Amino acid sequence: MLSMLEYIKTILQKVSFDKALFEKELAKAIKLLIPKEIKQLKRWCYAQFGKVYRVVLNRCFTRVPRVRFT
Repeated sequence: MLSMLEYIKTILQKVSFDKALFEKELAKAIKLLIPKEIKQLKRWCYAQFGKVYRVVLNRCFTRVPRVRFT
């Protein structure tokens, strides 16, 4: 069984042909994940799609609220 993060990666790869759909799915994914997973997703997204969708990635990941662990 896939983890939520792995499932999201699969979805993003499948919708990567369409910029608007990719951005919609990425924004939805960020809302579902915990901060640790968001950090992993961000790293993976920039490695996979950074050349094509850098603007979209910047826009989606700058909206992520910063969480501090104390």
